[in-house]
Amino acid sequence: MLQLLEYLHDPELVARFQRRCGLFLVESVNGAPVNGEKPRGAPGGRWEHQDSNSNYQYKQSVCADKISRPQYEVRNWPLHFLFLLSASLGNEVFYITCLPCIHWNLDPFLCRRLINMWTVMKDVLKLPRPTSPPVIKLETRVDAEYGLPSTHAMAATSISFTLLLSACSRVQFQFEIGLLMAVTLSSLVCLSRLYTGMHSVLDVLCGVLISAVLLLFTYPFWISFDSFQLTSPFSPVVALTLLLFLSYTYPELDHYSTTRGDTVTILGVCAGCSVGYWANEQLRQASEPQQTLPVPLPTLTALTVALGICRALIGIVALVGTRQIVKKLSLQMLYFWYMVPENDENARMRKEIEVPSKFVTYTAVGLVNSLLVNRVFVLLGLL
Repeated sequence: MLQLLEYLHDPELVARFQRRCGLFLVESVNGAPVNGEKPRGAPGGRWEHQDSNSNYQYKQSVCADKISRPQYEVRNWPLHFLFLLSASLGNEVFYITCLPCIHWNLDPFLCRRLINMWTVMKDVLKLPRPTSPPVIKLETRVDAEYGLPSTHAMAATSISFTLLLSACSRVQFQFEIGLLMAVTLSSLVCLSRLYTGMHSVLDVLCGVLISAVLLLFTYPFWISFDSFQLTSPFSPVVALTLLLFLSYTYPELDHYSTTRGDTVTILGVCAGCSVGYWANEQLRQASEPQQTLPVPLPTLTALTVALGICRALIGIVALVGTRQIVKKLSLQMLYFWYMVPENDENARMRKEIEVPSKFVTYTAVGLVNSLLVNRVFVLLGLL
């Protein structure tokens, strides 16, 4: 078993997959690959933890200019663009912008279920990402994070199959087609993590297995959790306090990583949406289909497509505007509270600033999505 795990974690296995897909290292004149491993934390530099003020200070390495960017040759451009697109489908930005569209254009019930399952964490098992060389790394932002499990694989698998299982009782569709779409989407995201060199095969398999186990063990309790989330007077208190607590207890790393901020983003969105859906239920303004469930899928006409596009554009503008306003205000208040100059770019990496700022910002985004945007659609005659 140990030999199997070592084999699945071998970076050469990822490099072979990249070559099979037409992605090859370009070698220098002397035959050595030019994309050597960079120091953990950021391209061409290193992160140093300053214990005196609990801050992470980024210092440029003296040899930063001598480190070459990864050089590679693409011999299969259709696969290259397909996997880059698939990798973006696992990012937080994609889910923050696309999951609300399910609320606005299909069914808030499905959006709530998907957001609940999206709330996942990582960096508990601190195994490194595949080394380069032999692997070609097409992303650098998350290179400082640990790799096991792949949260892209977890999110894609859990969201795809949660949508499939939840939609059966809400919308009329052919299950086999839905299953094919769920398998295709999750597979593309998983394979993209190998193609971009961000994860080993073991990372991806563990992400898929963890999501499968979560789905298996939580599925029988989904209805009970829905009832508590929507009707219990303790629901908003539990959502806010529990998710804020989880934000502060995120596993500490020996270097700065964007993963903590990404995790707080997810937890904040979940907290805001949970409170918003609870408020809708108390105000008797929850949007429910009028027909007997499951309802047929809406007919795609020019009018419905145009209305859907208008709702999506207005909703995204509302969410982005909320994010920008609340983020700026929360950072200003925290800078003032901790007496930090606003031009200090490293200050927002401090836990006492990053966590509350992101949590408040994305809780507000979740509230606007679940509580206010549909009211705007009604006022504008888009519903």
